[in-house]
Amino acid sequence: MIAWLLEKIAFKVLESQNKALMMTRRQAIQQTVGAAATLAALGQVPSSFAAQPAASGPFQLPKLPYALDALEPHIDAKTMEIHHGKHHAAYIAQLNKAVIGKPALQGRTVEDLLLSLSSLPTDIQGAVRNHGGGHYNHSLFWQSMSRSGGGEPQGDLAAAIDKSFGSFASFRERFSEAALKQFGSGWAWLIWNGRQLEVRSLPNQDAALATGHTVLLGLDVWEHAYYLKYQNRRADYITAFFKVVDWGFVRDRFAHK
Repeated sequence: MIAWLLEKIAFKVLESQNKALMMTRRQAIQQTVGAAATLAALGQVPSSFAAQPAASGPFQLPKLPYALDALEPHIDAKTMEIHHGKHHAAYIAQLNKAVIGKPALQGRTVEDLLLSLSSLPTDIQGAVRNHGGGHYNHSLFWQSMSRSGGGEPQGDLAAAIDKSFGSFASFRERFSEAALKQFGSGWAWLIWNGRQLEVRSLPNQDAALATGHTVLLGLDVWEHAYYLKYQNRRADYITAFFKVVDWGFVRDRFAHK
């Protein structure tokens, strides 16, 4: 009789533990899905990010040209880890997904795809514009920053900035204003339009490259680029960006415009 009671008690305890474990798993799944849905609704990552964090294909995530913490304290390591390893990777995964099964697109660069967007199959034009743009924009963004960045440009680039904007201070004000006033998600750009330098902003992941002009510098003002450290203080993030800009990289792009 005692043995039977002990067995019944043990069974009840085990049953209770199993129910608790199942509830914990269910809650974890619900929280994960809910968090991913919230991020997608805010426009921080593609809606399919949680479902497909990676995909094989011709496009690969480029390595950062510096350590994750190299831009501290201006851009924090955790933001760099998530921004590069999650957000940029998600754009590449979706771009690969779009071109898989289309032999005519194999071997083409992301730049070529963006410049010939209107001639691509209509069913992938949106994906290439959004995810291809995200891949191109971020690849340029990482290279335009450096641990030893900041200061002001020199040489022909400095002369062109003075000619186009009056002074570096005036350019910085114009660029900062474009970044600050970009409604919602997007980028601020410095481009060479064939005659002079120009500042413009574009929404979402629209690539300034697609305008047919030479892209020199871009600043990502999607919230995922700065929210962990700066929250809603986009102006502070813009100020911090100028402390890490690699003007040598920008100058080289200008020299080969």
